[in-house]
Formats: sequence, C-alpha cells, structure tokens
Amino acid sequence: MTQALSDGITKMVDEYTIRQQKLVDDNRYFYLQPTVGPTNHTVMMADGREMIQLASYSYLGLIGHPRINEAAKAAIDEYGAGAGGVRLLTGTTLLHEEMEATIAAYAHREDACVYASGYVTNIAIVTALTGPKDLIIMDKLDHASIVDGALLSGAKWRTYRHNDMAHLEKLLSQAREKDEAETILVIADSVFSMDGDVVDLPEVSRLCKKYDARLMIDEAHSVGSLGKTGHGIEEHFDMYGAIDLKMGTLSKAIPSIGGYLAGDRDLIQYMRHYSRPFIFSAALPPAQTAAAAEAFRVIEDEPERVTKLHEITAYYSEGLKAQGWNTMDSTTCVVPVLVGDEGVAMDLTRELFDSGIFVCPIVHPAVPRGMDRLRTTIMATHTKEDIDKALAAFQAAGTKLGLI
Repeated sequence: MTQALSDGITKMVDEYTIRQQKLVDDNRYFYLQPTVGPTNHTVMMADGREMIQLASYSYLGLIGHPRINEAAKAAIDEYGAGAGGVRLLTGTTLLHEEMEATIAAYAHREDACVYASGYVTNIAIVTALTGPKDLIIMDKLDHASIVDGALLSGAKWRTYRHNDMAHLEKLLSQAREKDEAETILVIADSVFSMDGDVVDLPEVSRLCKKYDARLMIDEAHSVGSLGKTGHGIEEHFDMYGAIDLKMGTLSKAIPSIGGYLAGDRDLIQYMRHYSRPFIFSAALPPAQTAAAAEAFRVIEDEPERVTKLHEITAYYSEGLKAQGWNTMDSTTCVVPVLVGDEGVAMDLTRELFDSGIFVCPIVHPAVPRGMDRLRTTIMATHTKEDIDKALAAFQAAGTKLGLI
C-alpha cells in the first residue's frame, strides 16, 4: 500500500514538473516572481526592473505607511517577535484584545476574533458552526476556502449559480419543504475575487430572512475598497446589520496577515472556545497584530484613499473597455481581462511583463477552462500616469496578438 501511494505521488509530481518545465521553456512561467522592498503602485523586481504593479491586493496602498510601520516596530520593542502560544493559553496580549475591539468597531459589531489567515478563518467558521444536521448553500464562485470548509464540516452542501437569486431561492425553498436541515447557512463572497463583481446583498439578505437561514459574507476583497469610506459591503448597500457572520482578512487592504470573524459577543466567545483553528493555532505575532489595528485607524483617518481608489479604478476600467477588452461584470478594483484561452493569457502576460507591467495570468483550475484571463487589481496609490502607461501596454499587446 505504501509503495502504491508513493507511486501515485511520484506520478503527480512528475506530471506537474513536466508541465512547469514546458512553461519555463516557452517563456510563459510568471509565478513566484521575487521582488525587493515594499510593493505599492510600482514594484522593484529582483533583477532590478521597476514595474507598475497591477496584481497586488493592497488596494489602499498602505504597505509601508509610516504609522503602520511605527506601530509594528513599537510592538516588537515592547512584546518581542512572537506571541509564545495559542490565544486560549499563553498567546493573548493586550495588543490582541485592542485589535479585536478595533475590528469590531470598524465592522459595526459587538466583538471579533482573529485567526492566522483568511483561509483558516473560513475553515474555522464553517466547521465550528455547521455539521451533519445542517445545510450549506454557496455561490458557485465562492472562494476555495469556503468550499473546503464545507467539505470538512460534514454538512450537506449545495451551490447556486453565480449571483442567480432565483436559483438560490429554489434551493432554500426545497430545503425548507423537505425539512432537511437544522441550520441553513448561506455563504457568498462580497466581491468575487476572480470576476470583480459584487454579491446581490439586498436580495440574498431578503431570501435568508424569508427562509430562516443564516447569512455569512466573506469580505476579503471589500474591506477598504467598497463603500464611501471603505467599510465594505454593508456600507456599499447602506444595509448595516444585514449579515449574521462577517468574515474579513488582514492581508489585502489591511497590510498584515490573518483573518477575522465579527459578530455578536456571545457568538464570538463561542468561536474562541470551539473553533479548532483558534484553539490550536499560535497567536498572531505582536508586530502583525499592531500593524493590523493601526491600519484600520488609518483608513478611518484617511478616507481620501478610498475616494481615490474608486476614481482611479473607474478611469482604468473605462480605458480597457474603450480598447475593446472584456472586463466581465466587474464594478470594483478587481478588474479581470477575459481572453478565454490559457496560451493567449500567457502570451498577453508576457507582452505586458516585457512592457513593465506586473500582471498575473489566471488559468484552469483557478477558473473553468475557457474562462482564462488576466486578473488585474487597482490601488489608491496608482497615478493617472501609471494607468496611462498600463493602458498603452494593453493596447500595443492586444494589437500585436490580434485580440482587439
């Protein structure tokens, strides 16, 4: 049995190694590109090239912000480099409590608990709150961590067609008619990370209330980017309180690491004592904890960053559409450029890379075959000159490759 398992592993590794070498030989391998120094609207590559950054999640350009850096440095000076244990035992500091209070206030909730990563946060929420007696209903394009959480939970699960509210209602109605679940948990991304469009929160919320279902929203890509002041999907729709379980990350607009759940105080206390990733993972290091808390304060103090992000995103998106590119249904700073073929996506990336534009190709299995694309992302710190240069590069590459 051990030998068979070894042979299977060897086969998978060998097949991937051959595929990667083919990409390298064809000058189409763009992953794990090393950079030097902080990433912002531009980034310095290890080979000395400065490129316009169109692939970063740092939507507000807060990496390297002096207040955030100083908070991290002060935390190291006071607490050292590590927390020294899991949160339930020796790993909780005043910094962690202050950070969670800051997140709760920002999210307009009573309390919040923080996990080691956004991926782990979704696993923690879904596995702690659902089980074999329950049903999870997910948007078809929900993040992989939500899907993995559903698989690990032991709950029954189904997916509804992307943002298709009629299909969601059909699944909810059938579940209630059959009385097949003690709890129904509906989960959706706020901003869908590959398409850049937004959940229909008003209708999802209405349906959850109608069918007595709980609603969880993953705010990974909406905190800092959606809403007039960057407070996310509820501010965007002016629907504070519409979400039962607000999940977010600390590694996108917030330049740190980790993820969080914000909600009612009793719920959060339950999660601190019953969600396995909280119980069995080391606490966030002091520097990252302090950096995350200060970042939320900076967003509150500098709302002009959110305004600039919305303005520069509109300028970029309109420029792409004017050239004839398909940006799908994106209305956010996540702007896909759909080409529909893996090889074409790689070739377009190469042309842009050679023009000084850092972009990332997204191909199967991250997206379905035939939906291959470049996923570009905009930052508040991008200048009009940056965007003009990027648009000129897209125009030249699209013309050369016969795409526009």
